[in-house]
This record gives sequence, structure tokens and C-alpha cells, in this order.
Amino acid sequence: MKKSVLTLTLLSLTMTLLTACGSKSAKAAAATEPTENTEIAEESAEMAPDFELPNLQGSNVKLSSLRGKYVIIDFWGSWCVWCIRGIPQMKAYYTKYKDKLEILGVDCHDTEERWRAAVEENQLPWLQVYCDDANLRSLGALYSVQGFPTKVLVDPKGRIVKASAGEDPTFYTFLDEIFK
Repeated sequence: MKKSVLTLTLLSLTMTLLTACGSKSAKAAAATEPTENTEIAEESAEMAPDFELPNLQGSNVKLSSLRGKYVIIDFWGSWCVWCIRGIPQMKAYYTKYKDKLEILGVDCHDTEERWRAAVEENQLPWLQVYCDDANLRSLGALYSVQGFPTKVLVDPKGRIVKASAGEDPTFYTFLDEIFK
């Protein structure tokens, strides 16, 4: 009996965690469906809401200043195991496509000191900005961030192409399709 209760409890906890890490809003889910040639129809693509946050040097970075290249907005935190585990693959894809792609790391739920230490410790070569909890409430709502990491791919014109919650290998397959 105790074994059954423990098994059910662990199963329930596992399902809750999987749901939290992989859940998407309807808006984000709609942006994840690739089309035949990976192009997004002008009339159906949603513009990525612009935002401005401080970088490691203390200057503000606006998302719109990165237009002209694809941009991955990576909502992450030093406390997030899956975010840290995903860094090697992000580094590989950044190296592979850095002439066509920029990554904008948006640190969430950290102190500024922990954020800076995590960037240095993990040797993150792409742009990093700090998002305090007050800004995260509004920015998280705009981008339907419901779990970490959340990656949002924005095209060179500023339109949302794909959103992915959790560390999903299909996100990288999608990048390979776009850039082939």
C-alpha cells in the first residue's frame, strides 16, 4: 500500500514538472508550427514585442536593434538545471550560425551578481541582458514564458517564428531547416 502511494506521488510530481517545463500558451504554440518551406506568412506572423534591458556593461539593449538577423531570445537563469544543461548545444549552434543568428540571453529570477557569475562561469559568448522580477512579470506575459528555459526565435523582420519551452531538441532541428 505504501509503495503504491509513493509510486503515485512520484508519478504525479513527474507529470507536474514535465507539464511546467514543456507547457505553451496557445499563442506560443501557434508560432511553433513550421510550414513547408519554413517561411512565415506575412499576415499570420506576430511581431515580437520590443523590450529594452541592461547588458553586462550597463548599457541598454533593445530587441529591435538586432533586426536584420534571426534572434533567439533565450529566457534562462543560473538556478535552472535545464538551462545550464542546454548551454553546450546553444554554444554549438551559436558557433555554427553566428553569421545569420544572434542570441539574446535574458536572465530571469537571479540577482545581478549571480547572473554575472553564471555568464562568466559558463563562458557565454552571446549578448546577455538582466531582467529583474518586476520586468519579468510584464515581459514574461508578452512572450508567454511559462517555464525555463523558453526560447523564442524572431526572424530578421522582427516576427516570431517559433517558441519552445524546455530544452527541446526539435528547436535545433528547426534552426537547421531554416539555415540550410
